[in-house]
Amino acid sequence: MTTPIPITPEIVAEHGLSLDEYARIQELLDRDPNLVELGIFSAMWSEHCSYKSSRPHLKTLPTEGPRVIQGPGENAGVMDIGDGLAAVFKIESHNHPSFIEPYQGAATGVGGIMRDIFTMGARPIASLNSLRFGDPEHEKTRYLLNGVVRGIADYGNCMGVPMVGGDIYFDACYNGNILVNAFCLGLAKADRIFLGSASGVGNALLYVGSKTGRDGIHGASMSSAEFDDSTEEKRPTVQVGDPFTEKLLLEACLEIMKEDWVVGVQDMGAAGLSSSSFEMAERAGLGMELDIDAVPRREEGMNAYEIMLSESQERMLFVVEKGKEEDALAIFRKWDLDVAVIGRVTDDGIFRAKENGVEVVSLPIETVVTGALKCDRPTQKPAYLAEMGTLDLSSHEVPADCGDALKQLLASPTIASKQFVYEQYDHMVRLNTLVVPGSDAAVLRVPETNKALALSVDCNPRYGYLDPYLGAQIAVAEACRNVVCSGAEPIGVTNCLNFGNPENPEIMWQFQEAVRGLGDLCRFLDIPVVSGNVSLYNETKGEAIYPTPTIAVVGLMEDLSLHCTQGFKQEGHVIALLGSNLEELGGSEYQKLFWNECRGKSPQLDPQTEFDVQKLCLDLIRKQWVQSAHDCSEGGLAVALAESCITGPKPVGATIELSGDLRTDALLFGESQSRIVISFPEDRLHEIEALAKTAGVPFSVLGWVGGQDFQIKINQKEFINQNILTLEDIWKNSLSHYGNRVTR
Repeated sequence: MTTPIPITPEIVAEHGLSLDEYARIQELLDRDPNLVELGIFSAMWSEHCSYKSSRPHLKTLPTEGPRVIQGPGENAGVMDIGDGLAAVFKIESHNHPSFIEPYQGAATGVGGIMRDIFTMGARPIASLNSLRFGDPEHEKTRYLLNGVVRGIADYGNCMGVPMVGGDIYFDACYNGNILVNAFCLGLAKADRIFLGSASGVGNALLYVGSKTGRDGIHGASMSSAEFDDSTEEKRPTVQVGDPFTEKLLLEACLEIMKEDWVVGVQDMGAAGLSSSSFEMAERAGLGMELDIDAVPRREEGMNAYEIMLSESQERMLFVVEKGKEEDALAIFRKWDLDVAVIGRVTDDGIFRAKENGVEVVSLPIETVVTGALKCDRPTQKPAYLAEMGTLDLSSHEVPADCGDALKQLLASPTIASKQFVYEQYDHMVRLNTLVVPGSDAAVLRVPETNKALALSVDCNPRYGYLDPYLGAQIAVAEACRNVVCSGAEPIGVTNCLNFGNPENPEIMWQFQEAVRGLGDLCRFLDIPVVSGNVSLYNETKGEAIYPTPTIAVVGLMEDLSLHCTQGFKQEGHVIALLGSNLEELGGSEYQKLFWNECRGKSPQLDPQTEFDVQKLCLDLIRKQWVQSAHDCSEGGLAVALAESCITGPKPVGATIELSGDLRTDALLFGESQSRIVISFPEDRLHEIEALAKTAGVPFSVLGWVGGQDFQIKINQKEFINQNILTLEDIWKNSLSHYGNRVTR
């Protein structure tokens, strides 16, 4: 037995705990913790696990609705989609690990979110990702982009779960802290949902999956601290993934979950065995006893501290009824997985762990899970907003060549086709994908039904920088708009809230405002938030990322034959706009690309207009009156129209005639919200126009589909005239040329 290590202030600091937090531990225990116990507190009281800064704000979100089976608080959210089926989904971050080691960080992020889904008893059927990288010219950006994409592709492809969409932004604010947010959706029987609860005194704890190694130790606390010059030294805290083992684990879990004697199950994610065991016991209001020597290990000489805090991947903790241990072991061994009975559920609310027969942990479970100091962090409106909130358009000239400006926007890596990325993903595996990456939303058939699910993930961080409240609302609105453009009704939201250091009152104000905006719009649209994740401390040397509240929306389509895509389908079709063009250039891609700034007011959003536009678009798709629908977002109206020309069955031109007194660049490239470009046969024009008038939605005919050129006139003066094949080449290949360029 090793000599106990005295707990010094230096050791407390190394564990990411404040002296006040350590004093609280001493008070709650009425003694000093030992090193293993201190490590457990460090992980469980980290921002990543405890949500100590964000929880009071998250409680304000709308989480209930007639379809909600399981809201926040479990591994994933669950919504009833009819026919006895449920959609299980969640989005999570793996930001810090992916910056330190992009391939493994991104790969294990994908693996972790998939485990959250099949832990609930659902088979994963689709994945999305939302990625944020630094300035394309930054020395690390291309390396990080390629490493992250390869990690996502390799893990997802090996698992046989299609990666069907996502979004990618590039901005210098991510130079020192990229974002990798991973989403997964699965299907389960609505009456066979499994929860992470360790109920039943005497029931067995089963460890199953990969063996435990030393990778990922202190991963949770590392993800709860900002980066500095020692970032590269943190590589050992990045987990190493094995998708082949995870595939076996997936199939084994789904097999054993057919048995009624499975009581509860939890993924060993952040904080590994510590979080899974403590959280399962706390949910049941019971205790646990654990034999550390029984935990399967892949490295020699591992001690209790390392075993309790390891974040080795592909591991699960099951609770099975007493007497059914051998049945459970047999199923997992059939799948060639490491499995062992490592403990029992007890009735005293205490977590006890023994190593070599000696008790090394004795902690009250509720104290560890809920006892962290409540962080009522101060907030302060950022000082930068006073200056950055203004925009003097008179100091900026309209481009002399708007056609060239359009080409530059289409070449921007934020706007350009992400084909270079998604062609590395298998998006057709399992053959449920109806709409592949490249349209507004992915669409997947629900097997053995006539239904489909639509998925979209969105967030424009520049809007969040200029107005966190509106930025979060626009992220929700755009994700819903994308789903609607596919022909589905939005039914549920999951979020990944990425912000800087919450100890900074200005960052905490950004977070508070974003959550308020998210909640207000979801309440207005009557869409519940059923799961999510918070990622704080996304900053390096005091430089925080822009507020990035990533929003993923799931939509339901009762008749999959009515799905819609963004590309123009036929020459001669009329092109029209639902919504209004306003003079809004603040936070736009055009502003950043041509003026190298992010300032002014973000685009405004009227919830009622947004609701009306979405409802009308969905009605038109369901009536089969329109053949395409495409959301206007980054790059504005001109980019949306060009994308619709490029992404149809074959590239086709368009003739557009606009009018009005807006600035030319604002009309063409401004990013006003609540706008959808639609196309339809001319004989539907009067019906659609009448329906729009009845709905109170602004409606205007823009032009018609046809020819080989993309032409835009404003007040009868030509501003853009480009060959559509030229635009297609620029849009389709710019990111590929960038990603494949060798850096020397």
